[in-house]
Amino acid sequence: MNTGRRLGALLAGVVLTAAGCAGAESGSGGPIVVGSVNALSGAATFPEASQAAKAVFDAANASGGVNGRQIEYKALDDKGDPAAAAAAAREIVGGDEAVALVGSSSLIECEINTEYYEQQKILSVPGIGVDPACFTSPNIGPVNVGPFHDMTLSLLYGSEVLGLTDICALLEIAGNTLPSYQAAIDEWSAITGKKLKYLDSTVPYGGSDYTSYIVKARNAGCKAITVNPVEPDSIGQLKAAQAQGWTDVTWLLLTSVYSENYAKAISNAGAGVYVPAEFYPFTDADSTQNRDWRELMTRNGIPLTSFSQGGYLAAKYFLDVLRGITGEVTRESVTKALREMQPISDPMVGTPYVFGPGDTHHANTAGWPIKLASGTNRWELAAEDWLRIPARN
Repeated sequence: MNTGRRLGALLAGVVLTAAGCAGAESGSGGPIVVGSVNALSGAATFPEASQAAKAVFDAANASGGVNGRQIEYKALDDKGDPAAAAAAAREIVGGDEAVALVGSSSLIECEINTEYYEQQKILSVPGIGVDPACFTSPNIGPVNVGPFHDMTLSLLYGSEVLGLTDICALLEIAGNTLPSYQAAIDEWSAITGKKLKYLDSTVPYGGSDYTSYIVKARNAGCKAITVNPVEPDSIGQLKAAQAQGWTDVTWLLLTSVYSENYAKAISNAGAGVYVPAEFYPFTDADSTQNRDWRELMTRNGIPLTSFSQGGYLAAKYFLDVLRGITGEVTRESVTKALREMQPISDPMVGTPYVFGPGDTHHANTAGWPIKLASGTNRWELAAEDWLRIPARN
């Protein structure tokens, strides 16, 4: 058991059992308490997801709530710290007696809190799931694709749509994510029958100079590279390639770099940066798919990003399920409703969302390909429809 899970198990043991039980049974005419655990401060922050979820709940409250009851939404900060993530979950679940967690966005909280959520019989619908436990827990069901399926989609687009060969991978590995990225690559291989030409899983997060990694990839004969970077790292990698005169390489990246700031920072994108957007591309300003989300975010001053799309959808799905509950709204009835829900389709995503009864949850398996070309400083649609991971028997 890794450090995070040991910490989660230790803290779970000292939580007041009575508080957890009270949350499971609470139901009255008072507010319906819903919470989330988020990276609101620290090295990497994702405040838009919980802000978007709150905007959805506030709009519902302004229209009379759910069967006359208001939703009280509490978004806590995990600060990128395991102890803070564990404490935040326990405050929401044990102290505030939440019926569910909705719209969370964090690098670590799924791994830290999955055992506690199972113990307390509460479900979480993250707006943005990141770490592997978000997609392998019976009590957590994110609305986004996640970095691992994102990599499979990126590779599929590169090999099957662009017809690229000699594809390589440079992986930045944090914690226990290597097996999940390897599984994503293996999934691509199983679908296509193709293999990577070269893989380097020693690429550092926050590296000061990526030249040596770029030189090794070029010397290996790579014509395209898939990477799982954060924006500053990717910018450094593209600049290192440019400095080496390697301007004909295609970059198959993840939604983690999909932002307008990234586009503005890239002058030379080689043969192009391609990304499978996890939700319908927010940079397509005239899209009808994003109209309601865009209007709500703009009205509330929330940035238009993939993170706010995830938080918005998580809250929207949850409200749909909540309104279908007959009788008391409690943790028990909400859990039952999520496990028995019918799939919900939305034009912002390529596959319907369902939580369901399974031991793992990964409903979103589609991305919309987008492209950043050299000299444009803007994202463009690179497809007319969703790219989906085909189901395999």
